[in-house]
Amino acid sequence: MKAGRRQFLLAAGLLPLFRPLSAAGERVVIIGGGWGGLSAASHLRRLAPELDVVLVDRQPAFTSFALSNRWLVDPAAGNLVRHDYARLAQTWGYRFVQASVEAIDRAQRVVTTATDRLPYDWLILSPGIRENFAAWQLTDPLAVAELRQRHSGAMLNAADLPLLKKRLAGFTGGDLLMTIPPAPYRCPPAPYERAMLIAWWLKTQNIRGKLVIIDPNPVMPAFKSILLERFKDQITYLDHAKVRQVDVARKTVSTDIDEIRFDEALLSPPQEAADLLWQAGLIRRDEGGQATGWGAQAGFDFRSPEDERVFIIGDAAGLVSPLFGLFPKTGHVANRMGAIVARQIAVRVTGKSVPVVLPESVCYVLSSVDPLEQMRIETTYRQRVDGFLMQQVKQIREPNPAGEDVAWAAGMYRDFLQP
Repeated sequence: MKAGRRQFLLAAGLLPLFRPLSAAGERVVIIGGGWGGLSAASHLRRLAPELDVVLVDRQPAFTSFALSNRWLVDPAAGNLVRHDYARLAQTWGYRFVQASVEAIDRAQRVVTTATDRLPYDWLILSPGIRENFAAWQLTDPLAVAELRQRHSGAMLNAADLPLLKKRLAGFTGGDLLMTIPPAPYRCPPAPYERAMLIAWWLKTQNIRGKLVIIDPNPVMPAFKSILLERFKDQITYLDHAKVRQVDVARKTVSTDIDEIRFDEALLSPPQEAADLLWQAGLIRRDEGGQATGWGAQAGFDFRSPEDERVFIIGDAAGLVSPLFGLFPKTGHVANRMGAIVARQIAVRVTGKSVPVVLPESVCYVLSSVDPLEQMRIETTYRQRVDGFLMQQVKQIREPNPAGEDVAWAAGMYRDFLQP
């Protein structure tokens, strides 16, 4: 439908209104069906079954990034986790609308899609990320589409993982280039884990190739010896290196100091909050008025300062503390944020006070499949007496892993996929 015709129909009230709000219960609209959105939906059904919960996502199914790096290189790994949204909605008792969101009218509390107008009482935004190709001098939509088709790093949409696996399987040698986004970035898919497992795969399969890593970040101490010593014959590692330009036709990447040619590539540009938050004017700005790239929301209840009825969770969320910045963009944190916001809404509907609950994060990172080597990264938070959030990070090497990462993922999925 063309924009002009659509605006006329909206103004005339001729687009279908998604079932009027009932007098008995309020409606929560959730935009984005990732870990955060699905967790919010499932916890709302548990905590406040009288609420009308509607989940909106443009995709027909949820595909998980968790454990996917091993799946890319290990034939013995299990299948990707995939669940149809319609079936999840039926199982949990909420409703699903497959559509792209075109507008949010916060004054009228209406979300507009290509097919529906969705009135709401509460709005949870969990739209994920977008990739900023303009940072690489790529502004032509056709050039961006070509890069995504031929050399995507598959960090935006987990549904792209099968194509990435096919591309890796077809790599027989040469330079395999991988760019790591500047922090912060979503995890999973953990880019350093992916790099280490690809290097392990090159080594064990005797592939005469080199993994060239361009990383704008400093080398992570936990992975330094593995990246620079154990796989020194498989990896060329360029830290503090910023990508300036990409030429897909010539298969070259230009940094501040060099032009690097590749035979195959996993290209992942800088990440930002998804388009929807920019369109809705919900991006945080710094003291100079510059957009930070991430959502503006409180650090405790994740409510937008622009609208008390709107919450921002998941990978799109921005600054939560001046002491450490943002929560890690992990599935675990998104799950906890979804549960916290669900409780906020469920309790506020009853008019009761809301206790402060902080998220935590657990992340498992494999560095080798055979022999199996793993690290657990735990992140916890507490509130100081001055009100600021503090962060504590522990990195624990597990010398004899016994499926802890699989058990962790199964526990997460039980929370929002399997009632």
